[in-house]
Amino acid sequence: MVICLPEELPAAALTSHHLDTHFGVTGTLTALFWATPRLRLWQHHLMIGLRKGRPAPCAGGPVRLLDLAGMRQAAAVGAGIRHQVWQRVVHGTRAATPWPTFEARHLTDPDRYPLESAVADFHAQPRVQAMRPHAAAVGPGQPSVGELEMYQAGEVAYQHYRAASAVAGDAMLTADGRKLAPASDALAHRITYLEQALAHLDSLDPDQRLLAVAL
Repeated sequence: MVICLPEELPAAALTSHHLDTHFGVTGTLTALFWATPRLRLWQHHLMIGLRKGRPAPCAGGPVRLLDLAGMRQAAAVGAGIRHQVWQRVVHGTRAATPWPTFEARHLTDPDRYPLESAVADFHAQPRVQAMRPHAAAVGPGQPSVGELEMYQAGEVAYQHYRAASAVAGDAMLTADGRKLAPASDALAHRITYLEQALAHLDSLDPDQRLLAVAL
């Protein structure tokens, strides 16, 4: 979750054990963001959870000191590479039905269509069967069946999706307490969230502070 911090909230309150008190969420600070490459030494105290590195990861800070453009570009490049790998992995398989469809059927009638059946039917698809052993054999960072629907939308669409997700996370809490989040895991709902989150980020003052939290 990306939290837009209220202006009056002191920096001393930005610790994991204060998150529930101030924002009603339980989690830990996470280094989602990158500090701008032009960050000056005297600006380090304005950052939250700043770590060494190039780019320098951090849990947050003022928008003007975060390299959101760089994060989006890097995510898009990585997504393009993963999509090309995915195309080779699933070559020759037909398009698969994404997991949210099976999940929705289960939730509609859990007695007649239990979760075990939904999982089995999803995994039985040739395209999913091609992806799972590849991810298991190669390891982290490989195309995941959890993003199947996004991969099937096409390379450019997937790059835009990952670029937007890099800065918007999975949910957002605005400074006035509104929570933005997808209505479900379906691609259409995720895209709607990203549209709302990016529009909100674009509207922020450069001095608005952002904080990333892993829930």
